[in-house]
Amino acid sequence: MDYTETTIRVRYAETDQMGVVYHGNYFTWFEVGRVDLCRQLGFEYKKMEAEDDSYIVVADAHCRFKRPARFDDVLVVRTKVLASQRRTVKFGYEIVHQESREVLATGDTLHVFCDRQGRPKSLPEKYRKYFPALKDGEHARDRKRTHS
Repeated sequence: MDYTETTIRVRYAETDQMGVVYHGNYFTWFEVGRVDLCRQLGFEYKKMEAEDDSYIVVADAHCRFKRPARFDDVLVVRTKVLASQRRTVKFGYEIVHQESREVLATGDTLHVFCDRQGRPKSLPEKYRKYFPALKDGEHARDRKRTHS
């Protein structure tokens, strides 16, 4: 799976006085896409928190706004894993206008796996299969070590 798609409709409350979506809402939509990606990969994020004391904490977030979204627009949030390691995962996003297929915004978020107290930890083994980039990242590190 390259990416997942989550459909959302812009609510009136998400727009400003000019009728344009307030910029902070894009980060909320990134979260909606991220949680949906986890579900489509085969696990529920809330169970990962409750059962395994594992949280995906935002460490860095970026969004590039290209075109405005407006009230009642139907948007598609495309979400994918860009990279992952034992303690971090980076997600990429595109917000696409469903009708015109225009990309309205792109972004990425970097997350650290943490326990309930906010201490960094390694991603539990049972979840590593859901982040295929993890293996690629490990192989890249291994290659660097053998060429040093």
